[in-house]
Formats: sequence, C-alpha cells, structure tokens
Amino acid sequence: MNKKLLLLIVACLLSALVLAACGGSEEESTDATESDSGSNAAEETESAEESSAIEIEHAMGTATLEEKPERVVSLYQGATDTVLAFSVTPVGVVESWVQVPMYDYIKEDLQDVTYVGQETQPNLEEIAALDPDVIFASQIRHEEIYEQLSEIAPTIVNETIYDFKETTNLIGQALGEEEKVETLLADWDSRIGDFQEKISSNENWPMSAAVLNYRADHARIYVTGFAGSILQEAGFEEPIELQGQNEEIVMLNDKEAIPQMNADVFFQFMEDTPDVQKNFEEWTSHPLYQNLEAVQNENVFTVDEVAWNMAGGLQAANLMLDDMYEYFELEQ
Repeated sequence: MNKKLLLLIVACLLSALVLAACGGSEEESTDATESDSGSNAAEETESAEESSAIEIEHAMGTATLEEKPERVVSLYQGATDTVLAFSVTPVGVVESWVQVPMYDYIKEDLQDVTYVGQETQPNLEEIAALDPDVIFASQIRHEEIYEQLSEIAPTIVNETIYDFKETTNLIGQALGEEEKVETLLADWDSRIGDFQEKISSNENWPMSAAVLNYRADHARIYVTGFAGSILQEAGFEEPIELQGQNEEIVMLNDKEAIPQMNADVFFQFMEDTPDVQKNFEEWTSHPLYQNLEAVQNENVFTVDEVAWNMAGGLQAANLMLDDMYEYFELEQ
C-alpha cells in the first residue's frame, strides 16, 4: 500500500470518528433539551394549578379551593338565600325554620335539592354523600363540627347567621365571582340610599324603631340581628330605652318591662299558634303598652317573619326593604 492511499484511509477514519462524536453530542443535547422542556412544562402546569387555587379567610381559619366549586352545600338559611343570588343551585341545604322544608320565596329554585337536616344539627353522612366542593357554615351554629365538615370539603364559615353582606362576600370569593359581589352590594347600597333620601322627607324623621317578637311565654326585642341592623343602616335609631347599650336581643319576661319596647315605630312578628296569640293579646292590651309612642301614633306594623327574621340572606334583605317602602308609602 502506497503512502498516499494510507493517508487517505486514515483521513476517512478520522472524519468518521468526528462525525460520530458530533452525532452523539447532538443526541445528548437533544435529550437534555427535551428533559429540560418536560421539567419546565411540569413546573408551569404546577404553577398554573397553584395560581388557580383560591384561598379564603373566614371566621375559623383559611379554606383553600383548588378550582371553582360546582357542588355547593349550605348549612344556614342566609347562605342558601344568597347562593341563589349568584345563579348557583346548591346540591344540599338545611331545612327552613318554617314553611318546611323551604321558604316559599325560594322553594321553586330548590326543587331538586337534597335536605341535609336542620341548621342546628346537619347530617354529616348525608353531606359527605353529596361529595361537595365547598360547604358554607356559620360559627354560631357549626363551630363544634367544623373539623368534621372540613374533612368532607373546604368549609367557609361566617361568624354570624345574619350578616348578609359578609355571607355575600364569602360566597362570591369562593365562586370566583368578585365582580358579581360588587354589583349585588352596589345595588343594595343604591336602594338603601334611595330609601334614606325619601324617608327623610317624613315630618317625624329621624325615628326610632323596635323589632318585636312575641313568644308563648315572653316577648323579645331584636335591637340588632338581621332586621335591626338593616333598620339602623336605613337610618332608624334603636329603641329609646336601649340606645347606646350595645344589646342584640332583649328578652322580656315580665310585662313591667314593656317600657323597654318604646320607639316611634314597631315592626312585630309572631307564630300563628293559639298560645302565642294569647300571650300577644295579653301584652298588647296592657296599659303600659298602650302608652308607647308607636302605639299612640298608630305606627305598628305586623311583618313577614321569614323576610324579617328567619331567612337572613341578601334576597330576604331586599324583601324587607320592599316592605319598608310600602309601610311608609314611598315610591321605589
């Protein structure tokens, strides 16, 4: 073999080795790139999932929702009312206090719902069977079973059962409907502002108001609570003898306490049962009652106990405000 041929063979072999090395390097580079891309994609997916999760602070902690909930369970009346205001039908609710199993004004919207017991004693097994994505509860009712509820689904708790604005905020956050919350509460503020403006033309304004509830063996004054808070927001003052005392509910067990009711206007409600009616007649025929401002001025209104006390949600608040316009003959 001559020298030129030998050099040619060596050159070809070297070229082949170089090309093989380059090819291997490119494959390794491609594999590494694909690995990096897969890792980045996984990280991006995980990050997207984390960013879609919703954290909601509530009366008993923080609830985390991995995605927008579809299956909702409501364990107090105000939440049931307000969920419907978001055009969401819950899969489970507790029974109403009257007009059982559900109040007439929302009964048609809940025809296919599952009832999971009473507000004060919900059935945990039935709730779990519904496989909810979120549960709305109240601290005053469900503090003792909060941990059990949280094991079933993220549970969002309102401190009270009557603060319909907080209920609206919590539900709106959970459903990812913050803009809807703003719209609903702005509409409420507009209506309250309109009522305030129109009632101010009443020659007796400002007026004090008492929300009275007669039971079989006593009477109650709701100073705040659902109806009392709305009346105060509308501009009414507390009952004359109770102003500045930070009372929520005053129980009257003796007719000698009737003067505590005194106010310019009464909004009263009671159950339609013989024993309640008998007690109501005894209280309202008493001389001390006859001397009260609202009685003297014929400003005593018997109201719907569902809208004014039992329901506790955003829709009920608007029904109560409708009544207020009507009682004072104000145009809406």
